[in-house]
Amino acid sequence: MTKSIYRRALLKLSGESLKGNASFGIDPTASKYLAGQIKEASHMGLELAVVVGGGNIWRGMDAAKQGMDRATADYAGMLATVINALALQDALERQEVMTRIQSALQMQAVAEPYIRRRAIRHLEKGRVVVFAAGTGNPYMTTDTAAALRAIEIGADVLLMAKNNVDGVYDSDPHKNSHAKRFDKLEYLDALNRRLEVMDSTALSLCMDNRLPIVVFDIFHAGTLTRILQGQAVGTTIAERV
Repeated sequence: MTKSIYRRALLKLSGESLKGNASFGIDPTASKYLAGQIKEASHMGLELAVVVGGGNIWRGMDAAKQGMDRATADYAGMLATVINALALQDALERQEVMTRIQSALQMQAVAEPYIRRRAIRHLEKGRVVVFAAGTGNPYMTTDTAAALRAIEIGADVLLMAKNNVDGVYDSDPHKNSHAKRFDKLEYLDALNRRLEVMDSTALSLCMDNRLPIVVFDIFHAGTLTRILQGQAVGTTIAERV
């Protein structure tokens, strides 16, 4: 298999990606598929970390809109990401991929605490590291956690996996058949156009630290490895395009 052009990368998976075709929770078929895609990537000489969301189980923002205390709702969402991380770890280890979970909330029975240097050491040993519980702080999305962790571990790229959307469009492609997909975007364009690639805090973090972002469809088999080979897939967001 062709080697990755990147030394280290962080993959952001939404909770919905683990839901698959189900209406709620975790679909074993989807988790098996995602583990397979990660396994292929890890065999390309790449050090790979993953941040997983929790939207298939709990959405803190939705609960807050219905009257729940926002901080409490967000902490519940962090716990949902730990459940997803455990499911992903199990799927990966079934495919003989060494995996470690690090949680921003201390949960010693199921995950290591997040320690930056230990995470980097795991990566150097060829293990996939799954970061759970977001940043450990309310009011912060898992997009922000992905950007922060990618910068902390010195990742070369942030891979934003989407579900059945193959990049960034100028409008919702599911509602507008004439929506235009961007091959490349600059950070400021993405911010100014409010394209909802990720939240503005996460995008600003990437811009300030010159971390390139690739937005792609994880459910198009082989797309992840093609990106790692350097092929132009999805939408790249960077300082200059």
